[in-house]
Amino acid sequence: MRPELIHLTAGGVSVLLDLRGGQLPTIAHWGESLGAITPMEADAIALTDVRPVAPSSPDEPMRVAVVPEQRTGWTGRPGLSGSRDGQAWSPWFRVTDVQTGVDAVEGLATLAAGGAVRVVARDDTAELQLELAIELSDAGVLRASATLVNLGPTYRLDELSLAFPVPARARETLDFAGRWAKERTPQRGTLPVGTHLREGRRGRTGADAATMLIVGEPGFGFARGEVWGVHVGFSGNHQHYAERLAGGEQVIGGGELLLPGELVLHTGDSYRTPWIFGVYGGGLDDQAQRLHRHLRARPQHPRRPRPVTLNVWEAVYFDHDFRKLAALADRAAAVGVERYVLDDGWFRHRRDARAGLGDWYVDEEIWPAGLTPLIDHVRSLGMEFGLWFEPEMVNPDSDLARAHPEWIMQTGGRLPVEARHQQVLNLGIPEAYRYVRDRMVDLLSSNEIAYIKWDHNRDLVDAGTAPSGAPGVHDQTEAAYRLMAELKERFPGLEIESCSSGGARVDLGVIEHTDRVWVSDCNDPLERQEMMRWTQQLLPPELLGAHIASEYSHTTHRTHDLGFRAASALFGHLGVEWDLTTARETELRQLAEWIAFHRENRALLHGGELVRMDPMDPTLWVSGVVATDRSRALYAFAYVGRSDAAPLGRVTLRGLDDDTLYRVVPVALGDPSGGRPVPPWFDAGGADTPTGIELTGRTLRTVGVQAPLSFPDRVWLFQVDAAAPRG
Repeated sequence: MRPELIHLTAGGVSVLLDLRGGQLPTIAHWGESLGAITPMEADAIALTDVRPVAPSSPDEPMRVAVVPEQRTGWTGRPGLSGSRDGQAWSPWFRVTDVQTGVDAVEGLATLAAGGAVRVVARDDTAELQLELAIELSDAGVLRASATLVNLGPTYRLDELSLAFPVPARARETLDFAGRWAKERTPQRGTLPVGTHLREGRRGRTGADAATMLIVGEPGFGFARGEVWGVHVGFSGNHQHYAERLAGGEQVIGGGELLLPGELVLHTGDSYRTPWIFGVYGGGLDDQAQRLHRHLRARPQHPRRPRPVTLNVWEAVYFDHDFRKLAALADRAAAVGVERYVLDDGWFRHRRDARAGLGDWYVDEEIWPAGLTPLIDHVRSLGMEFGLWFEPEMVNPDSDLARAHPEWIMQTGGRLPVEARHQQVLNLGIPEAYRYVRDRMVDLLSSNEIAYIKWDHNRDLVDAGTAPSGAPGVHDQTEAAYRLMAELKERFPGLEIESCSSGGARVDLGVIEHTDRVWVSDCNDPLERQEMMRWTQQLLPPELLGAHIASEYSHTTHRTHDLGFRAASALFGHLGVEWDLTTARETELRQLAEWIAFHRENRALLHGGELVRMDPMDPTLWVSGVVATDRSRALYAFAYVGRSDAAPLGRVTLRGLDDDTLYRVVPVALGDPSGGRPVPPWFDAGGADTPTGIELTGRTLRTVGVQAPLSFPDRVWLFQVDAAAPRG
């Protein structure tokens, strides 16, 4: 007997699915764990979810399914949009099969510890079948996808999206905007009647992507207020939305954004949506921590210590010279760098951004003996070697484009407008895919390359497949995933970085195939403070490339001291983007100290729990990482502006065990004081070097410590270690 109610519970979260009456599942509860509920309680919860019939509304209570159906009276965004020559555009799906892997008791199936549900439904009149996959991971992250199978004549699919309900008390929104070199800028608003729609039509995730659309209780913050968020795990065109109807129904949802005519299903064909992720939290930190635990539990998540990386781009740009690059390697190894990445400019005809993309052969003029001499030198210093590619792009001025102009994405008998002097190579064409794959395989087979920096530097506009010009963004995105997966299968241990004009491809689709993302092309530490702070809402710090660049930022023309640059990069996957051959000896010594500190604390930084304090002052951002056993932590006080008050007063620190006594000690790196006096608690023992103070976790959480006086663009670090056992 099929269950009528299904309770998924894990990671402090419950999802109660209602399938009564053989209809598509609705979500009667999604939020804090319900505990071990009985069938009677589950039935009562589902009953309380049913709204009364309001005046001037359908005579039956409306059901909002995971794929919302118009036929129920739902006047919001339908989950399925499409037709067969004007027919089958409003189907009525009836469930034919439910798979849970457990037996139902009095109609209730309870799934704990990563439960998964499969639901099959059909509309024989419309000749369509819908298959739903709904899962709740051990960390409490909900994810769902839908597969539409066409059982009849040709069907044109315009949209297939999923929606999750949120309670009426969730009335404030948070999502992200941004641009090149300023990704993931937060924006807040209210949820009025209507639809808050965020569309991504760039053919890639986009620097301005919503990233995660969050709805929560008014005034929610890092530690307060319930929040519900949705994320579309896809790197092509996509949409996120939050919707509130006049009747009070509220949902958040999303899916792939299909271009006109992009998905035509012939008899027997099917289309599967990307995973749509739903993440509940008691505050933004709880939500982020749940996502981090979910990602860290994946079998492909990086397990070994994340190598400190030197990327040579801002040191040499296109000017490749063996002696200079070898000297960079010498200095990098000396300061503790563990991976060396050769960026753009190593292949044929590549003297600037105008030519050569697609000609994936080592340039014989620059590298007459190939890359082997540099690779051998790098590896002799104990570092791994990485190489830059941009496999999905082509310059019109390239041997490849001249030989195969039909491999360029195009429509209307014309080429798209150029961007960065390049076009998109259509990997949806099997011959183009094989060419790129074979060139990359040849280079990886003949060289000791442990890492690929995979770039993607333009939007996909007019992205059609010649000669018909039919839209090809969906196929291009799937082909890029397939190529990444194939390379990893052929070369076990190969790591891939997702870079896309900086941080324009940061999502849970691409991270299934890559090992880190490049957060932004902007290494200015002040800008990075905000970008790192909010990218961590989706991804844990070990997946976020964060580099210490030169004193002068080429994207903002600001200058910052080494302490601020290093401390701002410390909490990510640390790297260096700086011409170390021009660095002074004092700078190299300080850089080596910062790298050593990162390596000593890497297990904590990349395995602990993120905590961010709700700002007591807009110019001071306090965050930290706490070990999962609460034995130690590292906090950062980042002064990102000049306050109208000084000193700022006490700062509370969350995340520790209330009953444990901790010693809080300032970290003696970077000297952020600039000669200003520090609070007396820094040296409560009266020693020459800061000894800090001992306080319980409860006191740190409720009372806190005095923040130091500080100039702007400074980061103060505080190391916290358990001084006495719990109890």
